Amino acid sequence: MRGFRGGMMGGGGFRMGRKFASGDLQLVILALLVEQPRHGYELIKLLEERSGGFYVPSPGVIYPALTYLEETGLADVESEGTKKLYRITESGRRLVEENQSMIDMTLGKLEKIGAKMAHVRKIFDPESRNGDRDEDAFPEDKSEVAAARMLLKSALRLRYPWSKDEAKRIAGILERAAGEILAGGRSGE
Repeated sequence: MRGFRGGMMGGGGFRMGRKFASGDLQLVILALLVEQPRHGYELIKLLEERSGGFYVPSPGVIYPALTYLEETGLADVESEGTKKLYRITESGRRLVEENQSMIDMTLGKLEKIGAKMAHVRKIFDPESRNGDRDEDAFPEDKSEVAAARMLLKSALRLRYPWSKDEAKRIAGILERAAGEILAGGRSGE
């Protein structure tokens, strides 16, 4: 069917600018309509939520896609006052079934990006650091040591997850640092 499979995933990731080719977005919308009928605004919020804020389609992207799905008979629309409720049709369901692996991969990437975005927010959100247990171990420490500990934690969080080799490298650095701290400065004096 013309309009589908525009190629969002070429190269293994999202393109800059528009995150979806129009055909891919239409398939994702259909997959979300399989779950339940939705309004356009709900689809925008759902994509924003699943991507952790990485992808927030504008109404100028969602509503033309929904109009196309309606015009091609892949979705039906029911007016509820000024709102429209979109439902998938049988032909829309068949199209989703035919493209399920691509849809799963796309939604999986969105959710993975959402998890990474949550991880980054946690690192840079001062509120989330207040709950760290090791911050409570030295509650009065406002020194350079406290700042260095926070820098170390941020570096570890930014590098995580790490490969086996990277884990060995990081462990070596931390072991050397612990050894120098325990030596009381004797090795570096």
